[in-house]
Amino acid sequence: MTLKIAILPPAGARQRVLAEKHLEQLRAWGEVVCNEAGSNAPDAIRSTIEGADIAISSWGTPSLDAGILEAAPGLKAVIHAAGTVKPIVTPELWSKGIRVSSANGPLGKGVAETALGLTITSLKNMWKVSKDTRQGGWGEEKQRVRELFDVTIGVIGAGKAGKHYIKLMQNFDVTVLLADPFVSPEQAAAIGATKVELEELLNRSDVVSIHAPSLPSTYKMINSERLSQMKDNAILINTARGSIIDEPALIEELKKERIFACIDVTDPEPPEADHPFRSLNNCVLTSHIAGSVTNGLYRIGKYAVQEIELLLGGKRMDGEVEEKDMAFLA
Repeated sequence: MTLKIAILPPAGARQRVLAEKHLEQLRAWGEVVCNEAGSNAPDAIRSTIEGADIAISSWGTPSLDAGILEAAPGLKAVIHAAGTVKPIVTPELWSKGIRVSSANGPLGKGVAETALGLTITSLKNMWKVSKDTRQGGWGEEKQRVRELFDVTIGVIGAGKAGKHYIKLMQNFDVTVLLADPFVSPEQAAAIGATKVELEELLNRSDVVSIHAPSLPSTYKMINSERLSQMKDNAILINTARGSIIDEPALIEELKKERIFACIDVTDPEPPEADHPFRSLNNCVLTSHIAGSVTNGLYRIGKYAVQEIELLLGGKRMDGEVEEKDMAFLA
């Protein structure tokens, strides 16, 4: 019997993550059916998934409920070519034993690489040096330039992005601290970090990079009390979720000009046109670019193909998600 692979996102969304070469690789395994309806409406998804063995979803795909799944009684797996699988998973999906994969891994790599870039540029004080040279200066800010050497890097959260950020830090002569309630000291050591409590991490770190998921337990976790525990001249980087930081508290702390912040995510997004993050001299604000964008999105398409290869080979998928994982996933 020929394998049927259903590509659920409509053309525009599909072409963002799956290049033609990825579709050709999929066709080597069987029939590839694409959503040509031009929408993510449940009827369009149901029509596309009909009779499929494997489905590839992405941003905008609706919940795969009983009404959609009954069209594909032989469905074995859903490969989610996006981050969190929460928008697509349903009790019916789990009860049918359908396996699910998330592309948080390749997305996390892009996030970690961006966090590394922000770490280096902020320690180097490049934002202020650049502004100074544009205004005719030369070298006045050099005394505040630091190297990524013999400093302490604090990582909050060891999910896919946090782990890759820690991996990247192994290329530098630095101390890496990790705060994550789901990681044991032995697991932290295995990836190159020392597990500590959040308060100790904030007290000791020259750079604090947030990679925690958005959960009720992490909502406004970085509040005024915890911000006050950060070292003078420390750098705070958030490429995770805006809801993790108490923004009014951070604004007040930044007004003291004691710490520096690199903010890629806000709550809500986008921030208001007059939001203080846009004007404070010790805050760099970027427009949620840390994850995969433009050509980087094809990393997800490549990953989806690799996940199906693992599945067909009878192996566990790299990004496989189980129902028990949902409580602590982003």
